[in-house]
Amino acid sequence: MTPTYEPQSIEASWYEKWEEAGVFRPEINPDGEPFCIVIPPPNVTGQLHMGHALNHSLIDTIVRRKRMQGYAAVWVPGTDHAGIATQNVVERQLAEEGMSRHDLGREAFIEQVWEWKHQYGNRITEQMRRLGDSCDWTRERFTMDEGLSTAVREVFVSLYEQDLMYRGNRIINWCPRCTTALAEVEVEYWDEDGELASIAYPLTSGDGQIVVATTRAETMLGDTAVAVHPEDERYAALVGQTVTLPLVGREIPIIADEHVDPEFGTGAVKVTPAHDPNDFAIGERHDLEQVNVMDEHGVINAEGGLFEGTDRFDARRAVKEALDGLGLLVGVKEHQHSVGHCYRCGTVVEPYLSLQWFVQVRPITEPAIDAVRDGSSRFVLQRWENSYFNWMENLRDWCVSRQIWWGHRIPAWYCGGDDCQEVYVSREDLDACPDCGGPVSQDEDVLDTWFSSALWPFSVFDWPNETSDLATFYPNSVMVTGFDI
Repeated sequence: MTPTYEPQSIEASWYEKWEEAGVFRPEINPDGEPFCIVIPPPNVTGQLHMGHALNHSLIDTIVRRKRMQGYAAVWVPGTDHAGIATQNVVERQLAEEGMSRHDLGREAFIEQVWEWKHQYGNRITEQMRRLGDSCDWTRERFTMDEGLSTAVREVFVSLYEQDLMYRGNRIINWCPRCTTALAEVEVEYWDEDGELASIAYPLTSGDGQIVVATTRAETMLGDTAVAVHPEDERYAALVGQTVTLPLVGREIPIIADEHVDPEFGTGAVKVTPAHDPNDFAIGERHDLEQVNVMDEHGVINAEGGLFEGTDRFDARRAVKEALDGLGLLVGVKEHQHSVGHCYRCGTVVEPYLSLQWFVQVRPITEPAIDAVRDGSSRFVLQRWENSYFNWMENLRDWCVSRQIWWGHRIPAWYCGGDDCQEVYVSREDLDACPDCGGPVSQDEDVLDTWFSSALWPFSVFDWPNETSDLATFYPNSVMVTGFDI
């Protein structure tokens, strides 16, 4: 007998015996009342951390107790394909070989990702076994499984048929390094020491100027208005007049909008609908032009005139220097503000006007808000209602398209016929235009990883097929997750 306990050898052998005996399957209590927990699927690229250990311990305790009480208890395991994270891992491997995904092409690159998944993607499930998680591994799922992919397409098409899914030009979070849109939850904010630059915009009439303040001087190249609060008497006489945009020469209006905070800076703000979500909303209210001055890499494009080809941060310095040379840089002062960064690579996120697919959230959130207000659903502790309402009432339409290759490809096809140009969203792959018979091409983008993981509680049971597991175990009994999920 060994003098000390050796968990590695002892626990591994016992777990293997338990798994082979099927003691973690609900069928061990065939007459028991169903009880189900599905794992919040961890990223296939990751490894377990202390948060996982805590949640898995809670889940395991609950499931084992229910099993001992005679319930037909099941804990469904699985992993998330983690679109951006997984693609980044494989792209780094290719970079070490002096290659990029574009050298391989889409199909070959996706095959490479699957190979990586088969070789390295079991790390988390092996760690779960080491923890002793009493999962039913015969029901293990992956968000890119064929069955789950069917569920994803069904939901996308159903939302489109209900006019809840649409394609449009809107402001999104954009990572210039990953060259893809990001969800709000994929943006990490922290305070940074920045600056507030005050810039004078000359009135077109030549009768004076109006001073605006900005933390991102380079975006002034895309300004299409100056806004003031409608009750700010300082600027009442200027509303309706125009200014000539410095460095560009574009004539833009001075407008009144209640969104403007008269206490911030000078009380007058530059409006750049293509590079700021609040400005985008102002632009929609006032029918302003949307001028995008950057390309997908954060480099100034032709709309930026003399600054074309300049990186956004270099342009920030160059614009201020040019304004100073014209005597229009009124001043620059230190200003600490919250800046968004890509959760994967840390690059500063750019608010960016882009053609993307969106879920219309208001028709979905309103019934969920009403359910809490009328007591149909309740929070314990009740004070969490305030966080819930604040979150739900301030959600913007969800951008679900991503400009990467690894993930569920958007089921939309575009007709290439000269006289057609129709867009088709379909449950089945299309080879030709249903109307004109012309050639079609599928949308290049894939769906946000959260789109598929949000369906996990029922997609793991092969919904929309009416399976026995779906009838037995959905709705789930309990979910143990982080409060933000």
